[in-house]
Order: sequence, then C-alpha cells, then structure tokens
Amino acid sequence: MPVWFNPSHTIDQALREVAALMPEFDPEFDPGVRPADPRFGDFQANGVLSFAKKHQVNPRELAQSLIDAAQASNHFDPNMVELSLAGPGFINFKLSTAFLWQWQLDYSTKADYQSGAMQLKSGRKVVIDYPSANTAKQAHIGHLRPMVIGQAIARILDFCGAELVRDNHIGDWGTNFGTLIMKIKRDEIDLNALNEDALATLDKLYKDGSALEKEQPDLRDISRKELVLLQNGDPDNTAIWEQIVKISKIAFEQLFDQIGVEVDITLGESFYRNKVDRIYEELTEIGLAEHSDGALVVWHDEVKKFSRENERPYPFNIRKSDGASNYASTDLATVLYRLEKFKAEEIIYLTDARQQDHFEQLFLTTNKWFKAKGYPLPEMQHVFWGSILGADKKPLKTKSGESIKLQELLDEARARAYEVVTKKNPEFPEQERKAIAESVGIGAVKYADLSSNRTQDYVFSWERLLSFEGNTAPYLLYAVARINSIFRKAEIDPSEPLIGASPIETEAELALARRLMGFVTALELTINDLRPHFLCTYLYELAGTYSSFYNADKVMVSDEAVKARRLILCARTRTVMQTGLELLGITALERM
Repeated sequence: MPVWFNPSHTIDQALREVAALMPEFDPEFDPGVRPADPRFGDFQANGVLSFAKKHQVNPRELAQSLIDAAQASNHFDPNMVELSLAGPGFINFKLSTAFLWQWQLDYSTKADYQSGAMQLKSGRKVVIDYPSANTAKQAHIGHLRPMVIGQAIARILDFCGAELVRDNHIGDWGTNFGTLIMKIKRDEIDLNALNEDALATLDKLYKDGSALEKEQPDLRDISRKELVLLQNGDPDNTAIWEQIVKISKIAFEQLFDQIGVEVDITLGESFYRNKVDRIYEELTEIGLAEHSDGALVVWHDEVKKFSRENERPYPFNIRKSDGASNYASTDLATVLYRLEKFKAEEIIYLTDARQQDHFEQLFLTTNKWFKAKGYPLPEMQHVFWGSILGADKKPLKTKSGESIKLQELLDEARARAYEVVTKKNPEFPEQERKAIAESVGIGAVKYADLSSNRTQDYVFSWERLLSFEGNTAPYLLYAVARINSIFRKAEIDPSEPLIGASPIETEAELALARRLMGFVTALELTINDLRPHFLCTYLYELAGTYSSFYNADKVMVSDEAVKARRLILCARTRTVMQTGLELLGITALERM
C-alpha cells in the first residue's frame, strides 16, 4: 500500500467507501476522523458514536463491524496501519513504523509537500481582498495586520492549489478628497514639487483641513463642492486626485516591498463609480431595495443588533440621500465584478473587527440579490482581527498619543535586530549581519502578529518578539540555522538524497517522524478557518520535537545507516520549517 500524504483524509474517504457497502450505514454517515491522543494511535474515528445514537444501535458492535469490513477491504494494509476498537465505539488507527519511514522517503521536498497540499483548494477560484489601504494617509501600526495576515493567507491558499487573485481594493474615492482638495487649493500646494515625504505632507494637509473645517464650518460647504466637482469629472480636481493617488501608490509599494506583500491588481473604489447604477437598478427591480428619507436602502429583518423593540433593524444604505454612492454600493459592485471578471467561487475580505456589521449586511444583501437574479453565489468570508496593544493593554501608540507609523516600526525592528545579531555574532561581516537583521527583525514583527489568534488582541513587546526563546521568529530561524550547521560541518547538501539509511527505530525518531507528518494537518486547520496561528503553533512544536530528537539521538554516529536516517530526519525538518516560514512570509537563514 502506498503511503498517503494526508492520512486523515484518506482514512475518512476509505471508511466512507467501506460503510457505503454495508447495510448498517446510510449515505449520511460521517466517520469523524481526527488526530488521536498519541497514547492510543495517530488518528481516531468517532463518527460511529453519533450515528449509533441516532439509529439506536450498539455503538461498539457497529464500530467493530466497520473495522472488520475495513480490514477485509483493500483499503488498509495491516503492515502499514493497525485498526482497533476503543471505549464506547471509537476506532483508533496506528500507523506502522514502516509507514512513517516511507512517508519521510516519499515526501522530501517543498514540491512534494505542495503536490499533496494542492488537493485542499485545487483549482478553486479565490479573490482575496487585501491590504486595501486608504490613499493620502500614512500607514500606521494598525495597517500591519491586513498586510501580514493577508500575505500569509494568500501564500497558503496559493500553495494549496487555489487559483488566486490578490486584489488591493484601495479607498481612493470618498468625502475625504473634498477636504484634501480644498486644503491643497487654499494653500496653493504644488504636488509635483513634493519630496520623498510627499505622503506625510498629504496626511498632514488632510488633518489640517479637517481641523479648519471645525473652526470655520463654511469651509465644509467648499469641501463638498470640491468633491462634487471631482465626481462630475472636473479636469483640475481630477488632476489633483490623480496626483494624490500616484503619491499614495508609490508609498504603498515601498512598504509592500519591505513586508513582502504581493498584489495582482489594484482596483480602488473609483473603478466602480460608473458601475453602481446597475446595482441600484437590479436591487430595486427585484424588490430588495427601497427608498427611505431620500436614500436607497435594503432592510434585513434578521439583523437585530441596531434595532429597538418593535422597530425595523438598521438599514443597509446603498445610496445616500444626495444620490452619491458609498462603501455599500461600491462593495456590491465589486462582488459582481469579481464574479463576472474572475469567476470567483470564493471571496475573502480582510479588515479589522469594527467592520463586522458592514460585512454581515453586505453578505446578506449579496445572497438575496444573487439568488433572485440567478447568479452563482460565491462563498464569502470576512477575516477580521483584534488590536495591537501596548504594555498598558491599550492600543499601541507613541508617547505623544499618535499611532505609530508603520515605516518607523519596521526601521526600529531592523535596528534592534542588528544590535542583537552584532552582540551574538560580532565576527560576521557587516553586510551579513544586516541581512540577518532584515530577516530576523521584519520576520519577528510578522511572526508576533501571525502567531496570535487573529480575532484576539495581543500585546506588542520588543523583548518578547526578538527573543531566541519561546514561540518567536528568532527561535524558529535559529532552529533552521542549527540544522544547516550540521550539514555544513558534514559537507553534505541537505537537498541531495541520502542512500543506505536504515528504518527509524528510537522513540525520538518516531516522535519527529509523526510531527513532520503533522504539517498536513496544520495546513488544513489554517485553510479551514483562515487562521495562520495554527501553522505558527505547528512550526514551534516541530522545532521543539526536533530539539528533543537532537538531544536524545546523536546524528553524526559511526554507523553509516543510522547516520543517514538521522540526517534524513534533519533534512525533512529543515524543509518543512523553511516551507512553513516561507508561507508566513519569513525568510530562513543559512546561519545566524
């Protein structure tokens, strides 16, 4: 029997096929295969219990009959996997040493892992909406999460076979442009003359303009008129707007390059301004949208959060009373465009948790609209996150109370990492220390973000994220560097096949082999809930298991067959660690 890349999937499918031939089961039977307590096996099927309860039969007898049928089938080679009955009706699956060793031999490269992982999202057309920054504003620490989380999810989806479109849906069309254009004209600012800090200048101009509007309310009318001129295609305001977008784009791309953000297309809200009329027409035509106080709105009675007793819920406003479009109308036009242009089967949005209510109504509106029009409905998911906190458990800010600029954060990460690297390895050439500091510093900031469950807040601490102990990027990067040093000293290329190895024997070797195979489960967990911390936790546990193996079993022994198999386990650990870090957007190092 060939070994399976994803044992849990293969066991699940095999049990379904066996049960389909048995009169005791029906097509709805779900084996419920999952990783087991290592004391009892590698995987466990617990679906018989719920099925037996529903049909009022003895679960142990039913489970035993399924085991007997499975063993009599050609699905389970007794030399590779052992089936056993446990408790009230659990079925345990213990993979043999031969299976575990053959798995290491069959899956040795990143390409091997990817060929197996492709089944998770094979050919599925997915649009991921990130990082979607707003123009004319400097990126601050709050923009770190959409870039880092979005990048990791996109890479993992791509690795697992999705046909991916990364759409940077920027905010480049809104009321803030009226204020900004008013201020630019008032101060006679030549945007072409701005230096490399052009975006910072625009950011300040907007803030100053907003402050002026509060001091002089009549300026708000001027700003509104400037916005109307822009929306009506006024050449002067359009030229200013285009220059603002250009400045913002250059600044975005500089940040993207540093963080490793990959974008396929950049289509801002402005792209959809001539596509919203179709939305108004279709939603009105099917009776989903109606006029309310001059605005065009959609009511969803199932949304109760904003409603008072005996009142209708808060409406989804898709067109303002002055006839202007808004986030809701452009978001609806975007969904339709992604369906028609990219044939999207799945759309993933990344924003902070404050927009949950907006996306709840967006998804409800799209669902009802598409069903009424007969459009194929893509799966839509909102990936949201908590806040980055300081030591005081409040949103992280500068001492003056302002949001920390993202560029300043990255620069500080490099500087701190360079200081740590220089202290540990002063003999390394300066250029190498700088390269290590780049990977460690930026990687540490990313990993601190990704290793936390995204829906929870986390406390930002330089000491913790740059530590070489615990679940941190430096710890994982150092684990890879340690493995590299073994092969460097042995003068062996870890990517080259090793021959003459004997099968694994010791408990430490078996534990590491099992942990390596867990890469599959980690990817699946991450994909299913779009939570990168599952992959982070796996990599941390793998590094710990490898450390235990290394301390228990000497690698460079005189017995060539034993040395070869332990070097193979080292090489596999290196490949999985490097691949996992790469999926998280972190570059592994040869030494550090």
